[in-house]
Amino acid sequence: MSAAQHMNVAMMTSGGLAPCLSSSVAYLIEFWASALKEGKISGLNIRMYIDGYKGVLTGDSTVIPPEIYDDCSCLHELGGSPIGNSRVKLTNVKDCMARGFVKEGETPLEVAAQQLIKDGINVIHTIGGDDTNTQAAELSKYILEKHGGKVVVVGMPKTIDNDVYPIVQTFGADTAAEQGAIFFKNVVSESSANPRMLIIHEVMGRDSGFLTAATAKKYRDGMKTVKFTGPGFTTTAKSRDIHAVWIPELPLNIAEEGKRLKKIMDEHGCVNVFLSEGAGVEEIVAEMEANGEEVPRDAFGHVSLAKINPGVYFSKRLAGLVEAEKTLVQKSGYFARAAASNEFDRNLIKDCAKEGVASAIAGVSGCMGQDEDKAGQPIRAIEFERIKGGKPFNPELPWFKELLAEIGM
Repeated sequence: MSAAQHMNVAMMTSGGLAPCLSSSVAYLIEFWASALKEGKISGLNIRMYIDGYKGVLTGDSTVIPPEIYDDCSCLHELGGSPIGNSRVKLTNVKDCMARGFVKEGETPLEVAAQQLIKDGINVIHTIGGDDTNTQAAELSKYILEKHGGKVVVVGMPKTIDNDVYPIVQTFGADTAAEQGAIFFKNVVSESSANPRMLIIHEVMGRDSGFLTAATAKKYRDGMKTVKFTGPGFTTTAKSRDIHAVWIPELPLNIAEEGKRLKKIMDEHGCVNVFLSEGAGVEEIVAEMEANGEEVPRDAFGHVSLAKINPGVYFSKRLAGLVEAEKTLVQKSGYFARAAASNEFDRNLIKDCAKEGVASAIAGVSGCMGQDEDKAGQPIRAIEFERIKGGKPFNPELPWFKELLAEIGM
């Protein structure tokens, strides 16, 4: 694109929440405003589509007044999305019709394309996971092929699961792990509320155990600084430790784990398990289908983890094995994902937003991130055809193997 061009920039956030949405919007506004001040573009219009792709389909948007560009830094202090999210798949015509986003005979891609053309959008920043960004690429391709227009798509990789190929670290994952550790620091006190207490800390992570593992590490690192009293008290470093970490990438023999954990229950009066919500899902789905039950799925075809409830499923099986008197399942996901970005994530978002605006001005589409397939893992606009979800966590990482060894797994 010409450096002298007037830019009509759009932004949208989509999918589930993550501790990065507000900061992504804030930094993108900051760097677009800087580009205008520095003469890299001749004019600037920033439009926000409300509630993700729903706003694009329904034409629900708002234009940010230039006089408040400099005030948008206050968004860094907020969790959630300042413009709203939704889960919408543009190729799922039936779902879009059922929700009233398109009419009979319309296709979501065409409706969305017409809206971007009507609004004169040159660049759209899609702040979301792999589904959000690959859909945006499809929309850009559709506009070029069907309407001869060009919309540069620059994605910002949001997901606390950190499971997107080929990106080293997705936005919000580090903050979510930090917040999950804070959550469990309080919840673990429930181990003193009842004899033989089983606590299942269910952590988000459909395909990847990264968040569960990282949360466990941050929690245990924090507990190393806590001082405990001597003999005579039942609450100890061991009673407040993590006794098992179950993630999708490692096989789970619950009978054998039950034997190991029962010894801990007998000695310390409690068992604390960190469970990735994606661990054992295939087993649960197979059991539901064998029983003739319908497996709940979202618009993207993903199993609805909130409805099949892996934590409750495994807690019932484990409780008997360790002879628990009381079981508590606590999910940190909504607490963790709704936080404002921490310093690590803000720095990552800032670097990606800066490069993202430069890429957009140059007319280069892609999803911003540290490209793990390139030498030095540079931050760049990664080609959308290389973006894919479902990247597993590597359980062979030294820090994770050390953690498992320390807790006896």
